[in-house]
Amino acid sequence: MNKRKSKTKPEAKPSKSLKVDRRSTQEDDFEDDDGLEDHSFSTSSLGDIGVIESITLKNFMCHQNLGPFQFGPNVNFIVGNNGSGKSAILTALIVGLGGKATMTNRGVSLKGFVKNGEGHADVTVKLRNRGIDAFKGEVYGDCIIVEQRIANDGCRLCKIKNKSGQIISNKKEELMSILDHFNIQVDNPVSILNQEMSKQFLHSKSEADKYKFFMKATLLEQMRRDYIHIKQTEDVTRDQVERQEECLKDLRQDYVLKKERYDSLASLDEMKKTLEGLQRKMAWCLVREKEWQIEHLKEQIEKEGDGKFEEKLLLCQAKVTQAMKKVRDIQKKLEKVRDEDTSLTRDYQRFKEEVKAKSKEQKGQEVVYFRAENKLKQLEKEQCLLSERIHKIKHNESQNVEVERNKRLKKMAALKKLLEKHEAQSAALNQELKDKQQALFKGREEFDKLSMEEKNIKVALEAKLKRKNQLLASRSNRLRMFGERMPELIESINKAHAQGRFKHKPVGPIGACISVKEPSLTVAVESCLRGFMKTFCCDNYRDEKVLEELMAPHFQRSSRPQIIVCPFTENVYNVQGRGVKHPEFPSVLDMISCTSPVVTNCLIDMRGIECILIIKDTAMARKVMMLNRPPRNCREAFTAEGDQVYTNRSYAPEKNVLIKYLGGDPEAEIRLVEAEVENHRAQLSRFQLHLSSVKQDIQAMEDKMNSVIITCKKNQASINQVKTSISELENVEESQVEDISTLEEDAQEIQQKIELEKKNVEKTKTELDKQEEALKDVNGKFQNVKNKMEELTDDTDQLKEEQVKGEAECSKLEQTLKILEKKAKAHEENIQTIRSELTAKEEDIQECIEKAKLICPERLSVDRSTKSLDTEITRLRQKITAQEQSHGDKDKVIREYAEAHENYKSKSSQLRDLKKFIDCLDNIMTDRQARYKTLRRSLSVRCKLYFNNFLIKLQCCGSMKFDHNNETLSISVKPPGQESDSVSDMRSLSGGERSFSTVCFILSLWEITESPFRCLDEFDVYMDMHNRRISLDLLLELSERQHLRQFIFITPQTTSNLPKSDHIKIHQLEDPERGGIEDEEVSRSRR
Repeated sequence: MNKRKSKTKPEAKPSKSLKVDRRSTQEDDFEDDDGLEDHSFSTSSLGDIGVIESITLKNFMCHQNLGPFQFGPNVNFIVGNNGSGKSAILTALIVGLGGKATMTNRGVSLKGFVKNGEGHADVTVKLRNRGIDAFKGEVYGDCIIVEQRIANDGCRLCKIKNKSGQIISNKKEELMSILDHFNIQVDNPVSILNQEMSKQFLHSKSEADKYKFFMKATLLEQMRRDYIHIKQTEDVTRDQVERQEECLKDLRQDYVLKKERYDSLASLDEMKKTLEGLQRKMAWCLVREKEWQIEHLKEQIEKEGDGKFEEKLLLCQAKVTQAMKKVRDIQKKLEKVRDEDTSLTRDYQRFKEEVKAKSKEQKGQEVVYFRAENKLKQLEKEQCLLSERIHKIKHNESQNVEVERNKRLKKMAALKKLLEKHEAQSAALNQELKDKQQALFKGREEFDKLSMEEKNIKVALEAKLKRKNQLLASRSNRLRMFGERMPELIESINKAHAQGRFKHKPVGPIGACISVKEPSLTVAVESCLRGFMKTFCCDNYRDEKVLEELMAPHFQRSSRPQIIVCPFTENVYNVQGRGVKHPEFPSVLDMISCTSPVVTNCLIDMRGIECILIIKDTAMARKVMMLNRPPRNCREAFTAEGDQVYTNRSYAPEKNVLIKYLGGDPEAEIRLVEAEVENHRAQLSRFQLHLSSVKQDIQAMEDKMNSVIITCKKNQASINQVKTSISELENVEESQVEDISTLEEDAQEIQQKIELEKKNVEKTKTELDKQEEALKDVNGKFQNVKNKMEELTDDTDQLKEEQVKGEAECSKLEQTLKILEKKAKAHEENIQTIRSELTAKEEDIQECIEKAKLICPERLSVDRSTKSLDTEITRLRQKITAQEQSHGDKDKVIREYAEAHENYKSKSSQLRDLKKFIDCLDNIMTDRQARYKTLRRSLSVRCKLYFNNFLIKLQCCGSMKFDHNNETLSISVKPPGQESDSVSDMRSLSGGERSFSTVCFILSLWEITESPFRCLDEFDVYMDMHNRRISLDLLLELSERQHLRQFIFITPQTTSNLPKSDHIKIHQLEDPERGGIEDEEVSRSRR
């Protein structure tokens, strides 16, 4: 898979200067478990050949001198803003390795890469050439230098040098051999994926374009084109073989002629006799053929005149008549059915109206019946209630009213005693409930107090742990003492300043810009300036707004560093007239050194450090500030222990103050913080045990209080029940004797109404039964008519189908009849033509027989055809004529015969060998095609595996579907949280997610293809920080797994979050100047 074809590549952007950054990491060993990758070089040679060591540009595009850029053997990042020329290196690499101008998408001619006003451009690429697989190692040495000089007229001059700079070759074929040996394909997007190719793939909506990209990247497309070319060449070769076979026939004929001429030297007379015999046979052969023709015509007349056409015609006419009769019968039946349907329709409408009317009458009568029946039931119910009331009154008259009153009084006395007992019990329960509620309230107060203390301890523990992590991080970077994200913020400020976003670069944090002249007074200075240690200084409010935007990603709003706006000056303020001066004690301004006058001026403005004294001894400080008259312009003083002393008061710290920002011993503070962390953890454990015990006590008290509440409720319910019983007994009145005679009269009147209503119910029931019987009779007639109409509809549909079929059959038979009539007419005309031809042949054969008798009176039996005899006669005549003309020089005839025989034999052998080769090539190509399909399937499966593995790193779901028959590649990605959605296309993703998917796809191709180096241009231009971080992790993980290969990544984004590693080399390009003057190349390395 080393074939290459020229493809279009986008042009890289120009670069002005270069910064190199190397980072180290502690990861030294990495075990590669990937067993899917094939290797075209031995393990010992990977990384020794084909790696780009350096590249130099001169007068290339808009750059006068760039380089040499020294690339690392593993990972290289080219970082710079737009216009800084990141991609110029990539364009120079393509051109330097022999690529055409169209590969860069920057023009159609190389002359466009020559700097304006210059005569030529130079590109020098140095390739590593070490190890046992080195290309002509004894000639070139450890590296191969390829120099390309491009003239302003588009001409290119290539020089290939060895390590010492000696020119070895200037031929393009030598360069192609080197690239093939190193397995470098500059037109393969896997080796060099420029910005334009990546953008086309990212925005492509065609699945066929993605499949073409996969085929091109894996060189399967080139392999397929080679196979097609071989197949076309094989077809052309077969055509040539067929043409050569025609030529071989001519050679054979020439050989036969020469051989016949050779043989004819002694057989000329014999040939003449043979010619006469053939002529006689020819005469009678013509007669025989004429007779055969006549016999054939007679047989044809007999065959055509057998009368079959007439029989077919009569049979078809009979079928047409029968079909038409059948159609007429069906039409008559259909008309009869339609008449019957019309009659049934009238009956159907009439019975339908009758059913509707009868149903209405029946429902009205049913309502009358139900009303009468309900009235009867109501009267019977009233009669029953009245009888029970009369019986009860008669029974109660016999009872003694006085006995009932005594019983009621006794019962009321018992209930009142029971009420007093329940009320006493309720008072006791209420007191118990009040006591338990007070105890529970105290327990909950204690629990809340303990919970608050536990929370405070947790907050203090988290603060100490955070401080411990901050101190540990500050071991490697002092800036992390001012905040965990402070180094990243400084990097962002530097980058924004390089982009020109600040009028003046902000200064800070202030604590990092201060140093104390006398270490013993560090505690005093830090205590004085503690609130300004993380503060930044800005020159103006616009710079302050930009700085706030940069702080937002790194710090929360509540914990962002303070920003002080003050105009930047180059000199420190003159404080001679307002500063404190003491013969023994210095001021804070005297004891600090600042890296910038901006910091000093800011502290003078905001803190007044020129008016603050530092006095080591606390007693002396109080004496100077409080007992005696304080020094002039002195507002306060700080001691070596961190005490703050004013003229009328002083403040001492709660505990010993440790130096946090301005030096000190970080290890001592770490040990102190660790001890405090252990102490807080022990306190937290004790509080948690106490809280658990208090919580259990509260739960037990709540259970007991709930039990008392339930008992109180039950006791109150008993009290209410007793009070209700007493009230009922008190409200009972003596029963009054009712007039029974009135009630008995009402009962008799209701009984008479019941008798009348029963008769009415029977009458309405009889009328209802009659209505239902009439409705049933009419409904039965209506259903009979409806059933007949349905049967009649089925018969009508069946007759219509039969009518349609009959008419179609009639039409078909009529067409057949017309065709048969035309055929019969044509048949008759054909018979007449044959008879006329037979008459002419009979007259012609007589003339032919007479001519044959003139040549040979006796008829000969001939078993050969006229054509065969004519060919042989012609050949013999030519042979005889030729021999008669050329006969005489025997040696010449023999020599020509020998040459013709040799030519024929040689050509025949060549064609036979060529046919064997073509057949062998066809078998090989069949096997190759099968292997090609197996390889394509294997590569696609491996590509899908790696693609899915990379998507898992983003916690995405996705799939890659290859359709080799339709040559399409479908890629679908579902972002996190949308696994159940119907999203299946990359077009529904955001720009960053599409860029990440593209990176995953490129990494999958890198896993299954071979190349000594891989170049990727602006892979993260559309990504957010999250996707970019994951993409960088994937790229670095792949580079570690393939640490013997070289990777070149071009990005406009920051690389501050990259891990430190000796394998990573960062080339930071400076921004170009906008004034038209060429930037000076600046390179700096960071380890």
